[in-house]
Amino acid sequence: MNELRLEKVKELEQIETDTLVDSGVSIVLWNDDINTFDHVILCLIDICEHTPIQAEQCAWLVHLKGKCIVKTGSYDDLAPRCTKLLEQGLSAELSTN
Repeated sequence: MNELRLEKVKELEQIETDTLVDSGVSIVLWNDDINTFDHVILCLIDICEHTPIQAEQCAWLVHLKGKCIVKTGSYDDLAPRCTKLLEQGLSAELSTN
């Protein structure tokens, strides 16, 4: 049981480390009191091409910390993704690093 918990902590640390990589532009997802975990997870899988585990971890980080960088890359790639997240009712914004 402790091995599974340790693995989850390592996965969260890896996501936090991955989001710190400077790629120029990031999508920041903000916490809200409207959207369900399931909706956020499905949006991250569909729009940001997260794995189910990545999406769940990001949803938890947003819930616990208030925000999370969910995708980094070029403006041309991220602007339409951010728009789609907004269209799904999520609170997201583009941020330059």
